[in-house]
Amino acid sequence: MIVLAEAPSRRRVPVQVAGLGMAAVLGLAATVIGRQVPVLGAPVVAVAAGVLLSPLVRRRSDLLQPGVAWAKGTVLQLSVVLLGAQLSLGEVLSVGAGSLPVMLGTLGVCLLLAWLAGRWLGVSGDLRTLIGVGTGICGASAIAATTPALRAKSNDVAYAISTIFLFNVVAVLVFPPLGHALGLSAHAFGLFAGTAVNDTSSVVAAAGAYGGDAVRYAVVVKLARTLMIIPIVLALTAVTRRREGLAETSRTRLAASLVPWFLVAFLAVAALNTGGLIPGAVRAELGQMALLFIAIALAAVGLSTDVAALRRAGGRPLLLGLILWAAVSVTSLGLQHLLAR
Repeated sequence: MIVLAEAPSRRRVPVQVAGLGMAAVLGLAATVIGRQVPVLGAPVVAVAAGVLLSPLVRRRSDLLQPGVAWAKGTVLQLSVVLLGAQLSLGEVLSVGAGSLPVMLGTLGVCLLLAWLAGRWLGVSGDLRTLIGVGTGICGASAIAATTPALRAKSNDVAYAISTIFLFNVVAVLVFPPLGHALGLSAHAFGLFAGTAVNDTSSVVAAAGAYGGDAVRYAVVVKLARTLMIIPIVLALTAVTRRREGLAETSRTRLAASLVPWFLVAFLAVAALNTGGLIPGAVRAELGQMALLFIAIALAAVGLSTDVAALRRAGGRPLLLGLILWAAVSVTSLGLQHLLAR
């Protein structure tokens, strides 16, 4: 009797497509909504929609989970690579040199306070790191870049994104009248918005109240902050390796293992853009694609979220976000005042 060998798993492709397709649909819808309501933004809509549908993924994990896992892993990393097309290293470095003391000061205060206040509040290590990096660097993009380095849980990522979003909205509403009350120039307000507001859309929305000069300067400062992702990801990757007890074979192999492939690709794409090798139209398309990939990946994060675990986390992470947001805002204004004297 001849037994026909079973064809290679035909089921794997549909399984991958099912979960990825679900995340893609949510990501596309979130992107459309985010364009209509910039203050809300696609990342928050994507996470929220994913969380609402997460019970479905838990019930049909065999069908949906493989594709969802691929979306929140590989698609997330690809989004970081595409963000490099928005960076002109020359322009960023020229503006960054002048704003570097404020950027480093706000980042240092934020990360230190995230560790101290996070421990005091009893917030878990990965969650306080994500909130700290998101607040101190560039919101959802920084969280997306550091998630693979930390191997962070979906629950922590979802909570961090939600926290960052809340204080982005507050910043857009509060910062312009605060800047006018303090008599900040367009340049000073651009530096304030670029260092104390997280996502780019919120930076543009906040700085728009001060006109084109404030917006242009704020966006370049914000892009300079994005470069801070590189040392942070390297440091977090090293810490994660040590925490997990991974073997260290040689100095060369260890150094190579600490550099995630997507970070190298991010720098390569940024270098191509700096050299003028990426046409403006292509750069714009890559920027839109990066935002779409982030939305898809964060929808997958939402789909993987354990809602019960979020409830158990309580309001302490939100309080941590408030403390960090206020500290970054005060530090940015304070350093500008001290440096101007």
